[in-house]
Amino acid sequence: MKTLFGLPEKVLFCKKCVISNQRPNSTVEVAHLATERKATIFFGDDGICDACRFHEKKISEIDWDAREKQLQVLCDKYRKTSGYDIVVPGSGGKDSAFTSHILKYKYGMNPLTVTWAPHMYTEIGWKNFENWIHVGGLDNLLFTPNGRLHRHLTKLAFTNLLHPFQPFIVGQRIIGPMIAERFGIPLIMYGENQAEYGNSSSENARPTMDPKFFSVDDPLKIRLGGARITDIIKDSEFTLNDFSPYIPLNSEIVTREKINVHYLGFYLKWDPQECFYYAAENTGFKPNTQRTEGSYSKYSSIDDKVDPFHYFTTLIKFGLGRASYDAAQEIRNNKITREEGVELVRQYDTEFPSTYFKDFLKYVDLSEPMFFELLDQFRSPHIWVKGANEWKLRHQVWDKAV
Repeated sequence: MKTLFGLPEKVLFCKKCVISNQRPNSTVEVAHLATERKATIFFGDDGICDACRFHEKKISEIDWDAREKQLQVLCDKYRKTSGYDIVVPGSGGKDSAFTSHILKYKYGMNPLTVTWAPHMYTEIGWKNFENWIHVGGLDNLLFTPNGRLHRHLTKLAFTNLLHPFQPFIVGQRIIGPMIAERFGIPLIMYGENQAEYGNSSSENARPTMDPKFFSVDDPLKIRLGGARITDIIKDSEFTLNDFSPYIPLNSEIVTREKINVHYLGFYLKWDPQECFYYAAENTGFKPNTQRTEGSYSKYSSIDDKVDPFHYFTTLIKFGLGRASYDAAQEIRNNKITREEGVELVRQYDTEFPSTYFKDFLKYVDLSEPMFFELLDQFRSPHIWVKGANEWKLRHQVWDKAV
């Protein structure tokens, strides 16, 4: 049967969590160069995904006391008596709130937090952003890219890739190193390494981000929304200068100035729910008053009105919605059982994000019929089948539950 995006034809679900082998492997997507992700999460012969395998390693093999000592040594190396000594990118969500606050108030660093603005702030997202600064006691630079250009790139990413978050991901990934270079701060700290949620376990053995994710040799090769910048310029009103915030640092600058990006999750055992508790207590972070559409969670990725459509498009392309991602990591962290996770996926995974639908259509300048027409173009035949009145997933995690 035909498959799209280079996905494996046989759909398998992990025997420990609820993720399937259709989940993209994020490390092959160098966001400013790639057009689409193709490699997928690795499954062993025992039917266990690499994310679950790595979590077991976190429990049984890693000496977290020794890792924390490494963090202390790193902080001692870069700590200054005046000025900023570390850059922490983030939105003020639970993860960046935890990362920045604990670095400042437990490890004695003076972080400059930097935010690549969401497409459209939600009310709770803006409140949490303000609390991060005013309750958490942290300095922040809020960077908002050219609104017309960002809308244009988001529309391109949606129509070409069905990936409306791609331009945002590019900005979010490179804003930290970019600001660090401008301020002469060689150390940047993100929260967890996204590789631990699905890439090869070996990728979590290093504390730093591969420079290829935030630097580039030739800006003319950069792709945004599935198109080269040079081609976008030819067909639009924009100039090369307009794209400056989306162009990563030159590789020579990164090497010369020894700019390096670390993951706090390498040094401290990472647990998203514990980050939430910490952020709520120390930075005034508030969960939403109602669960997020497509999931059961109230506190994860709640600051951007476009965010629900990022997860909904992963459902269309890979057969995995937001509840699958949330439940998988909570099963690994022993917050819920696999049986509970399967039921949560059954209830919420395919739910349509209607709350901000009109806002999203207006933002990307698309009609409702065009929106659904585009969705159907990206449904892989090995994942979806069309019945009399609706599309249905060919494979469900509860059919494979053990």
